[in-house]
Amino acid sequence: MQVVAPQEVSRVQNVVVINGSPRRADGATGMVLAPFVDGMRESGADVEIICVEDIQPMQCACGQMYCWYKRPGVCCMQDGMQEVYPRLRRAQTLVLATPVYIPLPGRMQDFINRLCPLIVPQLTTRDGRTRARWRDEVQIERIALVATGSWWERANLETVLRIAVEIAESASIPFAGAALRPHAWLMRDSRGLTQAGQAVAAALHRAGAQLATAGMIDEATQEAISQPLIEREDLLQRYNLISKA
Repeated sequence: MQVVAPQEVSRVQNVVVINGSPRRADGATGMVLAPFVDGMRESGADVEIICVEDIQPMQCACGQMYCWYKRPGVCCMQDGMQEVYPRLRRAQTLVLATPVYIPLPGRMQDFINRLCPLIVPQLTTRDGRTRARWRDEVQIERIALVATGSWWERANLETVLRIAVEIAESASIPFAGAALRPHAWLMRDSRGLTQAGQAVAAALHRAGAQLATAGMIDEATQEAISQPLIEREDLLQRYNLISKA
């Protein structure tokens, strides 16, 4: 994964975090997101968290690209997204936070589809791909990803990673890095964060601080977030025991 560093980053940023977990702050995604957001806020960023379950975006179903060709920049779907669009336009950094489903939770996929009104269809070709850009009033300078999975390998999160990178490249802005946490549920037990979970949380805090101050998450921090917490075969055995119960 190539992370492109923005040339200039103001220290205090306006950040919008989209939490795509159906469990909002209570699931593994919320657990991983909390220290990441703390790192941004403690570094001076103004962070707003929006849960897709609260805004409940409808499917993009007009079938005619209304927001591009009928009324450019205006979505014809009347729902919670109408309140979110102005906040997205003002944000400097957009963080997408999601668990891995197949590949995304339904409402998170609907949210991503509904980003279309922010894009102007002035198309160009770059590296053999058709690309567009944000509308002039959209201030988003970079996109980052926080993602959680239940299975052992980091590769299980790579489809979601490709989606986030593709959104950034389609809008012609840098992708600032990804905090990918496989088998995230093993970060904690009945007593709270485990010792290994605390180490991951510290790396997540560091990643948030880096995003707020440098505009990107460095590779070493990304690797620390994704470190294995258990041997692969041990995790497989746990899952197989659960399925037999």
